[in-house]
Amino acid sequence: MNNRKTIQETEAAIIDSFSLFDSWDDKYEYIIDLGKKLPALDEKHKTEENKVRGCQSTVWLTADYKDGRVYFSADSDAVIVKGLISMLISVLSGHTTQEIIDAPLDFIREIGMTTHLAQTRSNGLRAMVKQMKHYALAFQAMQQHSINDHGNSGTERKSH
Repeated sequence: MNNRKTIQETEAAIIDSFSLFDSWDDKYEYIIDLGKKLPALDEKHKTEENKVRGCQSTVWLTADYKDGRVYFSADSDAVIVKGLISMLISVLSGHTTQEIIDAPLDFIREIGMTTHLAQTRSNGLRAMVKQMKHYALAFQAMQQHSINDHGNSGTERKSH
């Protein structure tokens, strides 16, 4: 039995969690707590190459491709941003490239992030989503190239 949640199920769980909070102070506290639970990114991955462009804060994002699924790891020097990337990882990590590419990520709007984040953080959030989808596109292209050239699916790749 597969216990893996779909992207939509994870988004719904996040929306439910946010509905428990009445104030944005409480919601930000929850986001910060999510960031604290994010596993630390190995220092060797905190490189210029792994920085997400377009974020005012420093965000390092890496991705691995294994058995047809993309797994993300990240860290940030800002507590709220670390919480935001933690939510994105919980939604997108462990899914196929096509699922990640197709994910509308409506939960961001539904929990109010599009209206409550400062413009710079909102731009950073978009940059993180864009980078995660770019990783999925790159892995999908590499997989397709591998199938065309060698007749196998190239089941494991690393972005870093």
